[in-house]
Amino acid sequence: MIKGSIVALVTPMIADTLKVDWDALERLVEWHIEQGTHALVAVGTTGESATLNVDEHSQVIKTTVNMSKGRIPIIAGTGANCTKEAIELTQAAKNAGANACLLVTPYYNKPTQEGLYLHYKTIAEAVEIDQILYNVPGRTACDMLPDTALRLSLIPNIVGIKEATGDLERAKKLINESPEDFAIYSGDDHTARELILLGGHGDISVTANVAPRLMSQMCSAALNGNAQQAFDIDQKLLPIHDAMFIESNPIPVKWAVNQLGIISGAIRLPLTQLSTSNQVKVKQALSDLSLI
Repeated sequence: MIKGSIVALVTPMIADTLKVDWDALERLVEWHIEQGTHALVAVGTTGESATLNVDEHSQVIKTTVNMSKGRIPIIAGTGANCTKEAIELTQAAKNAGANACLLVTPYYNKPTQEGLYLHYKTIAEAVEIDQILYNVPGRTACDMLPDTALRLSLIPNIVGIKEATGDLERAKKLINESPEDFAIYSGDDHTARELILLGGHGDISVTANVAPRLMSQMCSAALNGNAQQAFDIDQKLLPIHDAMFIESNPIPVKWAVNQLGIISGAIRLPLTQLSTSNQVKVKQALSDLSLI
């Protein structure tokens, strides 16, 4: 089971062309390994999966796996609102050597709970790789209810869920009623510490893009049951949690990683650069934590 601080990695792009910046991607991977990050998600929502074509999507996964050289688990974002496309992306991730896949609920379609169950069951049966469900109704307009997730948890290669509602009562139900080897990850940085202390297994994090060492330390403390240490670190991180969602993700986090000097701030339409007024706020949050 993958545990701890799992970075929902940004996809760096070249400013002039908006092509994927492979050199910057390698710098990111190396930096996160050095900072103590426990795992990486390549091409999730934060990785601009919606604006990468299928070839780019598959190549970013393959390249991230190759760059990691087995030193850190790589989870590939392979969800889609078309079951066939999700199978193709998941198979490509398996072929690339990813450790697991993260599959967001089908967006826009608004499937029923039975449709969600059959969607994930079909992908799991088609591709023999560990698969993690991803529920983020605020972005997808599709809410996978706990009972549906619990049904899916009985499928052998569906091994966890990223629950991004921030609803701790829902998380508690999943933790208490799912199989022991089924991982419950937070997808909400603001409530991740509490979810882990309830018995969750980690945080698939946006904040960890800019504060990886602190996020790693916070998750480790919570996993070890050291509630006070986890609280103290989380209090330091709170302004960063706020800043990373001051505009739609990944607009703020991509600008912030650029401020660290690792990547350009290039981002593809329909996303735009962080507004000038919010740049001041994000920069202040980074500065207050001595990140820049």
